Amino acid sequence: MASMPPVARKVPHELAEHGDVRVDCYYWLRDDSRSDPAVLAHLRAENDYTAALMSDVKHIEDEIFAEIRGRIKEDDTDVPVRRGQYYYYERTLSGKEYVQHCRRLVPTDGHITVFDAMPVGLDAPDEHIVLDENVKSEGHDYYSIGAFKVSPSGRLVAYGEDTNGDEAYTLYVIDAESGEYVGQPLKGVTSDIEWAGDDYLVYITMDSLHRPDKVCLHKLGSDQSNDMCLYHEKDDIFSLGLQASESKQYLFVRSESKSTSFIFHLDISKQNKQLEVLTPRLYGIDTAASHRGNHFYIKRRSEDFYNSELVACPSNNVAEATVLLSHRESVKIQDFQLFENHIAVYERENGLPKITVYGLPASGEALGKLQGGREIDFVDPAYAVEPEESQFHSSIIRFHYSSLKTPPSVFDYDMDSGVSVLKKINTVLGGFDSSNYVSERKWAAASDGTQIPISIIYRKDLVQLDGSDPMLLSGFGSYEICIDPSFSGSIFSLVDRGFVHAIAHVRGGGEMGRKWYEDGKLLKKKNTFTDFIACAEHLMKSKYCSKEKLCISGKSAGGLLMGAVLNMRPDLFKAAIVGVPFVDALTTMLDPTIPLTTAEWEEWGDPREEEYYSYMKSYSPVDNVKAQEYPHILVTAGLNDPCVMYSEPAKFVAKLRELKRDDNLLLFKCEVGAGHNSKSGRFEKLREDAFSYTCLLKALGMTNTA
Repeated sequence: MASMPPVARKVPHELAEHGDVRVDCYYWLRDDSRSDPAVLAHLRAENDYTAALMSDVKHIEDEIFAEIRGRIKEDDTDVPVRRGQYYYYERTLSGKEYVQHCRRLVPTDGHITVFDAMPVGLDAPDEHIVLDENVKSEGHDYYSIGAFKVSPSGRLVAYGEDTNGDEAYTLYVIDAESGEYVGQPLKGVTSDIEWAGDDYLVYITMDSLHRPDKVCLHKLGSDQSNDMCLYHEKDDIFSLGLQASESKQYLFVRSESKSTSFIFHLDISKQNKQLEVLTPRLYGIDTAASHRGNHFYIKRRSEDFYNSELVACPSNNVAEATVLLSHRESVKIQDFQLFENHIAVYERENGLPKITVYGLPASGEALGKLQGGREIDFVDPAYAVEPEESQFHSSIIRFHYSSLKTPPSVFDYDMDSGVSVLKKINTVLGGFDSSNYVSERKWAAASDGTQIPISIIYRKDLVQLDGSDPMLLSGFGSYEICIDPSFSGSIFSLVDRGFVHAIAHVRGGGEMGRKWYEDGKLLKKKNTFTDFIACAEHLMKSKYCSKEKLCISGKSAGGLLMGAVLNMRPDLFKAAIVGVPFVDALTTMLDPTIPLTTAEWEEWGDPREEEYYSYMKSYSPVDNVKAQEYPHILVTAGLNDPCVMYSEPAKFVAKLRELKRDDNLLLFKCEVGAGHNSKSGRFEKLREDAFSYTCLLKALGMTNTA
């Protein structure tokens, strides 16, 4: 067993830009082929060292893993979705890592209501297992289904399969009844696939830098080499996405950068499967679209209308727009769902999501401003709401709801009557009782006075709230992503040990609207880091914790946040979980041969320009590791990660080992058979949580009482 920390050899490598020379002694750790023996040996040595240092608390890790797994109802079924003549649903089985994709016939073709339920039992139509991921995953260390799309007739299913974690899928088509393959698989596609009638598939492929750049049309039975390229996005700042309208009459291809997007549409009913422009390519204008009747509905954001407006235009005259919802400074339009007679608008106000439903005039009638909307009520002080698949020809909207103390729940809501029915709330085993916990929402003042929301949960009979409680504070703060306070079954293994868990909704995310994002990107990126520090200081001042017991965590761009605040204020934290972190930001953004780099310039800045270079150099974690004391740190990586190269965290750890002036834990764990999202099995994933939490308990000296 390894007892001494691995020491990466130093091979000076000069990086010169704008007259500035940086010497990167660990540049050699980057191996794009993932096959260099010296690199792999170093990663193995790090893994061995981590295992050795954690061996004395392996029983704690096993105990926590058993707790987390013990909260899961292993044999379960999700809420069936009605599509055509069938109910479709996913089933999990005891002891099995993956799901079964199942369906049953709808016995009658009646009107869909909130009380609609799939019959089960002896008299019900037979269940048919369309695809069993447990069978398909045999022989693979990693297995993920990225798409599962049923053809319009219900006869065929197309699904995307990833067997190494690099998020490049192989697309298969099977007969839904027999399971037999139809035609040859399509290689190197993204998870965006859609049917264009029963005989055609539309899919997206990626270039050598993992950028979705081509949308293609495949006729079943033909060879992939003969597929027609419908559009090739040659601008490497833009990436392609694909979705179907709720009406199932159109497909939309969206080319988007971090600031701009434009849309093509494809009429599925037409024999000539060609793309037509729906919204033009205009810098700074961002659009998303769907279809109903003889209108396209478009969410449109611009510099002036930064929280978006909602407009509609006739399908035969896309230049003529009618404003349905105007731009509002305090309300951000996040998304919308269309129905035959309704529209549901997903918005954000004061940092919280909300859903407002409106009636629409009959198809063909004139459209005007939306009025008389009904807002759906939610009970928790902070929560997460996401749209679920709903049926276009109905008045029922389905949504997913949870909070830090409310398990994942699926509701059907009748947009005519206002009646809401809980279709399912996930069973949480292991003695879980939501009434034992308190969920709160607080605000911290940033250094510039901005109020930063914080979501908090704790177990009311275990905390003192006098500064003596341990805390895990997490954050993200990039890409306009909203880290809403959703339910996590894993976190209760800390909360039930007396931890307070908090989420800092820092700038760079989208929680408080578009400006919230813009104030935490490019040359304002440091607001993300100082916001997080302000939240930590506020929580200590409010007696939720102390620096002796404050732990922090973040993944991906949240790992960048962790790296930055550890360099800036290492005195503030006791321990940190730094997951698949984007920590070598400057070097990566200077290298357009690295996947995703060019598309990220609108997020972080293009350091080929000196102003951005200097600013990024001032916070990029690898460039700012200092000879100082650091907290206990766990860093994770995935060897096949297409989003953050494994070498970034590897270099961060190597530099920390070289410079840090303390005896605290510094552990590095690199999953050699996984990508950005760790392992693929539902129980395998829980091991990562159990290991991370055990590291925190060890750092806090709490393993004797765990």
